[in-house]
Amino acid sequence: MTNAAPSLEPGSLTGRTALVTGSSRGIGAATVALLAGAGANVVVNYRAKAPRAEKVVAAAQQQGVEAIAVQADLTDAASVATMFDAAKGRFGGLDILVMNASGGMESGMGEDYAMRLNRDAQVALLDAALPVLNDGARVVFVTSHQAHFIRTTPTMPEYEAVARSKRAGEDALRERIPALAERGFELVVVSGDMIEGTITATLLERANPGAIASRREDAGKLYNVEEFAQEVALAAVEPVGDDNTRLVGDVAGFGAAEGLKA
Repeated sequence: MTNAAPSLEPGSLTGRTALVTGSSRGIGAATVALLAGAGANVVVNYRAKAPRAEKVVAAAQQQGVEAIAVQADLTDAASVATMFDAAKGRFGGLDILVMNASGGMESGMGEDYAMRLNRDAQVALLDAALPVLNDGARVVFVTSHQAHFIRTTPTMPEYEAVARSKRAGEDALRERIPALAERGFELVVVSGDMIEGTITATLLERANPGAIASRREDAGKLYNVEEFAQEVALAAVEPVGDDNTRLVGDVAGFGAAEGLKA
């Protein structure tokens, strides 16, 4: 298995605009940096950490592009609408929407939070984005192998509710592919294994000590944040496959064929 991937060409996204949800840190922030490095103007979405989001904005601006940070809790329709209004007001529209934000392992958010965030909010986010998407826009939904293949490959109990909610979100978005195509938009699902250094990995390790090391041993190697973000950024520009899916890394232990047909 190799983690090598081609890079986005500098200037290849000049004149285009991308919005990445959950991009004040981790995979989202790294994806913003890559898109900005290719010349895209960027909208940095965050839920609660404004100073952290502003640092991502400043780093993007240093690459010579325009960038703004917009607060929005994806489970709150009003703040999502405000976010897209801000994007349209500043840039006129969006060429790339990266649906990166997810969760469900946080404490104190309610038993239905994972499904509300990973399914319901993702569908609502897409619906709210449609009037703002430019012709030929690309939508990228980020998920995990543990979620994508949950119907054929069990995951650890601590992550199962999140995995099922993310698969439910993926399924709901896939149902929109024909309607999106009619409007000239494309959707691609990017699925990766556990990612070293993410908040999800940290929470899983806290709930199940040794989980990351065990998965790393089984997979041979896990992608880090920067490596996976590169795949997400490439998914925003490279041709979409017939199955609208970009599988990142080893899937030998996930019953890949069955999972893709599920």
